[in-house]
Amino acid sequence: MHVLLIEDDRSVASYIQQGLLDNGYQVTVEADGSRGLAVAREANFDIAIIDRMLPGLDGLSIIQSLRDAGNNLPALILSALGDVDDRVAGLRAGGDDYLVKPFAFVELLARLEALLRRPAASAQETRLRVADLEMDLLAHRVTRAGEVIALQPREYKLLEYLMRHAGQVVTRSMLLENVWDYHFDPQTNVIDVHVSRLRQKIDKGFDQPLLVTVRGAGYMLSADEESR
Repeated sequence: MHVLLIEDDRSVASYIQQGLLDNGYQVTVEADGSRGLAVAREANFDIAIIDRMLPGLDGLSIIQSLRDAGNNLPALILSALGDVDDRVAGLRAGGDDYLVKPFAFVELLARLEALLRRPAASAQETRLRVADLEMDLLAHRVTRAGEVIALQPREYKLLEYLMRHAGQVVTRSMLLENVWDYHFDPQTNVIDVHVSRLRQKIDKGFDQPLLVTVRGAGYMLSADEESR
């Protein structure tokens, strides 16, 4: 996978570049917004990581220019601006995700993996499956080993997000943004409570647990013991 990183802070750029290289990614780094936009237009990349504040041209303008030209390159915005309004502005400008500085590299990597999976999703997809756990998106029905599992609306949305990112670490911030839409105090334990309830419903009584907590990182839905 080839990543375009547009970041003018040399220490941050070096940190991200080395982490991505260590994880098997190819990385092209640009420090100027105008140059970054030109490179994005000229070359084929799988995903872009774009700082919001850049010399030459700011990150949101880069993304908007790409979108106006019909370029759907997945873009993860990096920014020290973390208010809800700032995040919303970034997403409305065409960004696919928004990560606030400072951040842990494991979260950056998890978000990249989530974005890179999106093109593989079919518009006609009607079922999600992880091992013997199945979600029928049309019937709004969840079963495990053929046994119907009754879920509350928020539990269903949480499980759908986890199933769409099966085998990947999903951070609390990702759940906050994609399942709760920022509409609660992030300092509360609402995520932990819902994950615990969901785990009881989909794992209790079954030999193989699917929903696990990845210490210090987040959660993962997976049937593969080695990926945990």
